[in-house]
Amino acid sequence: MAKIRAISGFPEWTPEQQLVENHVLDQVRRQFELHGFTPLETRAVEPLDVLLSKGETSQEVYVLKRLHAKGDEPAEFGLHFDLTVPFARYVAQNRGNLPLPLRRYQIQKVWRGERPALGRYREFIQADIDVIASENLAVEYDAEVLRTLHNVLASLPIPPVTLRVNNRKLLQGAYEALGFRELDEVLRLVDKLDKVGPDEVAKLLVKELGASEDQARSVLSIAKVRGTTPAALEAVRAMGLANATLDEGLEELSTLLENLADLPEGAVLCDLSIARGLNYYTGMVCEGQMRGYEDMGSVCSGGRYDNLASMGSNEKLPGVGLSIGVTRILGRLFSEKRLVASRATPTTVLVALDAPEARSAADAVAVALRARGIATEVFDRPLKYGKQIAYADKKGIPFVWFPTGADGAHAVRDIRTGEQTEVDPAAWEPPAEDRGVSVRLVDQV
Repeated sequence: MAKIRAISGFPEWTPEQQLVENHVLDQVRRQFELHGFTPLETRAVEPLDVLLSKGETSQEVYVLKRLHAKGDEPAEFGLHFDLTVPFARYVAQNRGNLPLPLRRYQIQKVWRGERPALGRYREFIQADIDVIASENLAVEYDAEVLRTLHNVLASLPIPPVTLRVNNRKLLQGAYEALGFRELDEVLRLVDKLDKVGPDEVAKLLVKELGASEDQARSVLSIAKVRGTTPAALEAVRAMGLANATLDEGLEELSTLLENLADLPEGAVLCDLSIARGLNYYTGMVCEGQMRGYEDMGSVCSGGRYDNLASMGSNEKLPGVGLSIGVTRILGRLFSEKRLVASRATPTTVLVALDAPEARSAADAVAVALRARGIATEVFDRPLKYGKQIAYADKKGIPFVWFPTGADGAHAVRDIRTGEQTEVDPAAWEPPAEDRGVSVRLVDQV
């Protein structure tokens, strides 16, 4: 038999890590719903023309080819590599049955055929929120989804995340005023700043787009602007560029920063180097970086899109959305052993078995405990109590339940302290902190 090997880019967690992921996803789900978003799940497979409608390269798509396809029959379907395009397709397809504005959240796996690395996977979970409306979507929704994203991330046992925001109208208007014609290409190159640095981007602007040295310097000057208040944008206004789209972008970004001014210091940063390389963004754009892990790049991202959901129809369906790279965050923190579950199993109580004929009584105890929401399992065979306790200890089960006599009395032992007390299976409750698994972030070594 051939050696079984891991497949690069397709992570498989340990049971304890899976408990951590479940805890994180449950918290994300609760927070999304707390902010008024409703769940949705779309199919994993989409037509290739839908997947490629936002300008991604076909190399990133896992193409599905039917086994009985004949000859060189072209592939027509692929696995979705994000959740925004499938959601836009869903809205366009089901428009007549959806109340708009539609506020939805979606937590699913996605697939990308790219080179794997730590924090970059071929199969991973994303958690998205989007709002889509008909004809007009108020810019206040930009602030609302960012506020929701901040609150979700702040509720998780992870390092703080700084949301770096910009506006594509600001960039496009500035580039037009500077004399650029290939605006999407300028945005694509500016989006490389974090990867290759300003000097290399300047060279690419000159080499690939024929920019002058002055034009390249102006592009980089805009990209250097940072700040947490609208005052930061005065540096752009001081450049004296005349363009209506630029003015609109400046106004929208100023309003956004004002609306989020009450968030904790460092939660939101105006960063005009953020461009987002995808060509369907039309307004606010965002990338979030986990503090202390800036080398990872973004762990969440998104922005405003005015035309994506229309899918060729005459109705305008503008939207705004943000996505969290759940697996990306967890993979890095798991690699450093920084996310720790309080125990490696959801079980709170192990009911010990002292004889084969005691099975029904042990099952009755488990039924009574489970009815009150206490996670319980019954040991599979009658062994010495010491071995059953050792099993519970190995799994991290905090309590072992014993029948203590012919009178039907029961006892439960906290195996962490050795304390044992007589209890009633119809009334006993564990401490609140032992009812479920909790997760904490530990300091870096």
